[in-house]
Amino acid sequence: MPESTVLKSAAVMVNGDTLFTATGDVVITHIYSECVTANGVTASTLQYSITPTGLVATTISGASSSLASAIIGTTVSLDGTALSTAPTVSVNGTAQGTIRGVLFLSGVLKIVVGVGSTTGTWKHYLRYFPVEAGAYVS
Repeated sequence: MPESTVLKSAAVMVNGDTLFTATGDVVITHIYSECVTANGVTASTLQYSITPTGLVATTISGASSSLASAIIGTTVSLDGTALSTAPTVSVNGTAQGTIRGVLFLSGVLKIVVGVGSTTGTWKHYLRYFPVEAGAYVS
């Protein structure tokens, strides 16, 4: 089945925000977040979490380094080597793809924002392929 990409429009990041919803089971091959308007000095961190329908939330990354004063074009990308590995923060507009896929059972992918909400806006991309017929992410 072919890979697909879905975009979450730019918004301030708040702890517990839902970024994506999977209808059916998919495998995530890449997640990255991009700073669209400059971030303030709050030392926010970013972590990704999946909650399959009817199950308990599981973080799929460690917490990123501080996003304080992130400039336009800063990216945060899921490393994918282990569920505890922090996402990579890059200020030069580059993003690293995942090394291994992450199974995303039907449910929601949320963000965990530590310290406090961002002041800048961020957009989020998720690249995936469906595991079962008709599965998709919105």
